[in-house]
Amino acid sequence: MTRDNISVIRLKDILLVTVPPEPDDETVSAFQEKVLDVMASNEPRGLVLDISTVQTLDSFFARTLMETVQMAALMGTPTVIAGMRPDVAITATLLGLSFGRTLTARNMDSAFDLIIEKAAEDLSI
Repeated sequence: MTRDNISVIRLKDILLVTVPPEPDDETVSAFQEKVLDVMASNEPRGLVLDISTVQTLDSFFARTLMETVQMAALMGTPTVIAGMRPDVAITATLLGLSFGRTLTARNMDSAFDLIIEKAAEDLSI
């Protein structure tokens, strides 16, 4: 899969990216590049990474996902990881992966609510 096959959708001022179901290393790298490029040209208020279609999680994908969240934060954009399946959560835990203070949500509605709440908090500071 190439960068052109990775879809980044802008809904108002929030970017939404759905990760392909079985991301290989090339797809994961293309995903990260595409997300950062679109962020640079759009200055979004938030980023939602939808992983609800992901069936398996390996260490490279998990590391790249977390790096993307950190890079987005450095660019001033809060990120929510949405839709983690139970089996993916179990695998992440067994691999000893920590998502730290990363915002997570069960579904897209909750993810958008978190982005809106985060933006409101940032404005009140």
